[in-house]
Amino acid sequence: MPKLHEQKLVVKKPDWLKIRLHRDAQFAETQRIVREHKLHTICTSGKCPNQAECWSRRTATFMILGDICTRSCRFCATRTGRPLPPDENEPREVARSVKLMQLRHVVVTSVDRDDLKDGGANHWARTVEAIREENPDATIELLIPDLDAKPELMDIVLASKPDIIGHNIETVERLTPEVRSRARYRTSLQTLRYLAEQGAVTKSGLMLGLGESEEEVLQTLRDLREAGVGIVTLGQYLRPTLEHYPVAAYITPEKFDWYRQKALEMGFGYCASAPLVRSSYLADAALDALKQMRQK
Repeated sequence: MPKLHEQKLVVKKPDWLKIRLHRDAQFAETQRIVREHKLHTICTSGKCPNQAECWSRRTATFMILGDICTRSCRFCATRTGRPLPPDENEPREVARSVKLMQLRHVVVTSVDRDDLKDGGANHWARTVEAIREENPDATIELLIPDLDAKPELMDIVLASKPDIIGHNIETVERLTPEVRSRARYRTSLQTLRYLAEQGAVTKSGLMLGLGESEEEVLQTLRDLREAGVGIVTLGQYLRPTLEHYPVAAYITPEKFDWYRQKALEMGFGYCASAPLVRSSYLADAALDALKQMRQK
């Protein structure tokens, strides 16, 4: 763990991480829908740098099961504590919001709910079913917790038949104990492997700039590919507050391009790799790319 005096040595943010705001009428409409239906989004909770752009494009990543997480990962801005019981109306409210936003590709994530016996798996399934019923033409992508790699819980989510199901590995194996709370690198791989073995299109993502080496990034990509992951994303870690894990380095756009090429050479069907890439950013592009590959 970095010492206090080391954390004060803040690495200056480079020009390529400057964000252009897009707070237009479309942004305001998306914001209204989210507030009116009392929804949570990872866009706001996770302080995503792409929130203004995505909301202006009438897209948002819904965060279900509340906005309080039972884990306290050192990279994440989401609140930690004792969550409220799941809102039984939430699946229907998400589905209605998808319709109002006229989304063709829906991304849903959640906080970790280790307090629930099923880890929230049944709520996940109900949410997918509600979206499908209200929006039969929309494709659905899930970004789920590890569910402790329990097949019986993953089967509940898989039975709802999402188009893409992801779980983020987040960082390299060496840094996992320092950066992630309760989560284990090998457990994440077990979760992803099981999902892929059941025939699901799987996706994972990792952050760079936490102090990992080039070889560690490549090994993580190899581990993900060996686990059957088809889509991978790489983005720059940005420290939410001074209380969070410090940024060790800002990776250049050229290096991100290099990692993308390496990932594609390893056999990933799609790789998004750039400083401001997040796991749900332009997520529909990954699905479109995979569909085109299957048609060839």
